[in-house]
Amino acid sequence: MKVLVADPIAEEGVEILRPVAEVDVRTGLKPEELAAIIGDYEGLLVRSQTQVTAGVIAAGTKLQVIGRAGTGIDNIDVDEATRRGIVVVNAPTGNTVSAAEHTLALMLALARHIPQASTALKGGAWQRSKYMGTELRGKTLGIIGLGNVGSEVARRARAFEMRLLGCDPFVSEDMAASLQVELVTMERLLRESDFITLHLPLTPQTKGLIGPKELAMVKPTVRIINCARGGLVDEELLAKAVEEKMIAGAAVDVFPEEPATKSVLFNVDEVIVTPHLGASTAEAQTLAARDVAEQVVAVFNGQPPRYAVNVPFVSADAMSVLGPYMAAAAAGGRLVRQLVEGQVNSIQITYEGEISAYDTNTLKASALGGLLEGVTEERVNIVNANLLATRRGISVVEQKKTRCENYASLITLNATTSTGTTTVAVTVMRDEPHVVRVDNYWIDIVPSDSYFLFSDHIDRPGLIGSVGKITGDADINISYMYVSRLKPRGQALMILALDEALPEEQRQQLLSLPDVNTVKMVRL
Repeated sequence: MKVLVADPIAEEGVEILRPVAEVDVRTGLKPEELAAIIGDYEGLLVRSQTQVTAGVIAAGTKLQVIGRAGTGIDNIDVDEATRRGIVVVNAPTGNTVSAAEHTLALMLALARHIPQASTALKGGAWQRSKYMGTELRGKTLGIIGLGNVGSEVARRARAFEMRLLGCDPFVSEDMAASLQVELVTMERLLRESDFITLHLPLTPQTKGLIGPKELAMVKPTVRIINCARGGLVDEELLAKAVEEKMIAGAAVDVFPEEPATKSVLFNVDEVIVTPHLGASTAEAQTLAARDVAEQVVAVFNGQPPRYAVNVPFVSADAMSVLGPYMAAAAAGGRLVRQLVEGQVNSIQITYEGEISAYDTNTLKASALGGLLEGVTEERVNIVNANLLATRRGISVVEQKKTRCENYASLITLNATTSTGTTTVAVTVMRDEPHVVRVDNYWIDIVPSDSYFLFSDHIDRPGLIGSVGKITGDADINISYMYVSRLKPRGQALMILALDEALPEEQRQQLLSLPDVNTVKMVRL
C-alpha cells in the first residue's frame, strides 16, 4: 500500500502508517499537482489546507481511504468519495479537550482583562484599578450546545464552582444531570447567564444565532465566547454591543472567513481575538494524527474505522430496495427534530414490511442522521450512529415486523422526550419518500425544498380562511394544503406547503387565533 500525506501532521501518525504502507509526505501541492500523482496511492491524509475535489478523487483510481486529521470535512468532496466506494474518516474527538481548555482560557482572560492589562503594562502603564476583574466562582455559565466540546467545558467549569445552564434539545436529561447542567430554554439561558459559550456547527439554522433579538435579552455584564464556528454570532452587532456597553466583553477564536486579518472586532478593546487556536496544541495534533492513521490502517486491514464519515459499502441488491427508504428515513428524522418538544431521551425505530427482511443499519443511520443534522458536525453512518446517540444520552431501540397493513414498507420513528412522544412514519411510493403519519394523524406529504407549516388545532368553520388571510396578507403563497382530523370539529392537523418561510410575526398571529394550539415551520 502507498499513502500520501498532503498536509503537515504529527510524526506519530506517520509512524503508525509506516509498518503497513509506503508513506510519502508531500505538502503544499496544488490541486492539479495532487491530481497528477494521486493515482499511485491507496490512501490520502490531509488536514484543512488541501482541497480534495471531485477531480482529485476521480484521478485517485486506487484510493481506498481518505483521512482528515481533524474534525471538519469541508475540504473533501465526501459525496464523490462515497459514489466511488472510498471511505472517508476523520478525528472528531482529537481536539475536544484542547478546544474546551481554550474556551476556559478565553473565559478567564475576559474575566480578568489579561490581554489588555499585559499590553498596557508593556507600554509602561501600571493601571491596577482600570483592570478590576470578576471571579468565575458563583457565576452562571450558559453553554449553547452540549456535544463533545460543550460537555467538556461543563466538566471543567464545575471546578470553578460555576452554575451551569445548557441549551441543547438533543441531549437527554440524564446526560445533562451527569454533567450537573440544568437544561433550559435559549431565552432563559440568555437572560440569566454571566458568561455564554457556543459549541454548535454552522448551519443555515444556526447562522447568526446570536443576533439583535438575542443581544437584547442578555445582561449588560455578560461576556460571550465563540470557539466553535465563525458566523454563529453577528460580528458587527457583537462589536456594537460591546462598544455601547450592552455587554461587558467578548472573546472570538473563529471567523466567517479565514485566515482573517481584518474584522470589526479587531478595533474593540474589550474583545479578545485569537487566530483559530482551539485545536492548536501539540497534544491535539498528535491525537488527531494518531486517530486518523489508525483508521487508515483499519481500512487497509478490512476492519471498520471508528469515525467513518460516509456510509460504508452496501450491496447493489440491498441498495436497490433500501436506497429510496434511506431518503425517507432521513426526512422522518428531520421532521422529528423540528416537531419535538422538550429533551429527547430515546427514539424507537420500527421497520414494517419488505424492508424488515434486510439489514436495516443503513436506515437507522439515515434516521439518526436526519435527527441530528445540524446538531453535530459528525456525519452519522452505520459505524457511528449508536455511538453518537449514546454520547448524548439518547437510547435507540429497533423493532421489525414482517407485515405492514397499508404499505409495502413503513418506517415509524417514536421520539420520547421530557414532555411526551412525537411519532412520524414514512414510506416510499412511486420511487419518492412520503411522510404518512404525524402522531395520531394519517397524512400524505412529499418532502421537498418547500417550507411546511404544521398547525395543530380544533377543526371549526372559518379557521382555514383566517389562516389563508394571514399568509395572504404576508404575500406568502400556499402551494398546497393537507388537513387530517380525528373527528369532525375535533383535533386536527393542518399542513401548508409554502413557497417561502412564514415570518415570525405572522406565525405569532396564527398562534393567537382561537383554537390553534401549535404552529411550527418545518424544512424537509
